Amino acid sequence: MALFTLFLCLGIFIETTSWTIWKLTKRKPRTGGRRKVFVDSSALMDGRILEVAKTGFLADNFYIPRSVTREMQLLADGKDNEKRARARLGLENVNEMERIVYFTAEIYDDDRFGKMLVDERLLRLAKEEGGLILTCDYNLAKVAETEGIEVLNVNDLAIALASTLQQGDRFKVKIVERGTNPHQGVGHLADGTMVVVDHAEKMIGKEVNVEFVRFLQTSAGRMVFGKIVRGRKAGS
Repeated sequence: MALFTLFLCLGIFIETTSWTIWKLTKRKPRTGGRRKVFVDSSALMDGRILEVAKTGFLADNFYIPRSVTREMQLLADGKDNEKRARARLGLENVNEMERIVYFTAEIYDDDRFGKMLVDERLLRLAKEEGGLILTCDYNLAKVAETEGIEVLNVNDLAIALASTLQQGDRFKVKIVERGTNPHQGVGHLADGTMVVVDHAEKMIGKEVNVEFVRFLQTSAGRMVFGKIVRGRKAGS
């Protein structure tokens, strides 16, 4: 009887120890070896990642927290025209992502976090699930990195894939607003890159021919500087 009791206690000890080690060391499973990627609103409203996803280059499991969709719904119902348009685009992109066959994309219920802010929820989810964060938000990316969370920054991807402009290259751009410095006008390339054009302050609403001068490239985005080309067509 004493021997039986000894073996029984030994078995319980081994099972308990194994379970404890498993709990301490396990990471959440990744279906088929895929990574868990938690998507924030900035990446969804940016839209570029959707175009990449359609090519089949991405094969991870994407999770869109319910708090993220709610955040975009609030912006879509707001009074700011620009934010409303971007938020509606983001919600459309959620639907599009769910249709892409190369990966899984689903809404993730994160209501258990109560009143926690959206960015804090993303960080907590990535930590708990052993996942990554997909974002265009420079500040969120930096906070995630300091906490040891892997980040997929759409701006970094754009920088890596963007064709490099050479000094003297010419292109057309529509000036949409004034720049921060006197006499500057600002427009955007098709990929969203900001273009700052000297002496274009009075050209708002017009398309102008621009000659590339230089660019500033950071994880927060890419900024192109140029000057107006008068009397010649872009690309000539």
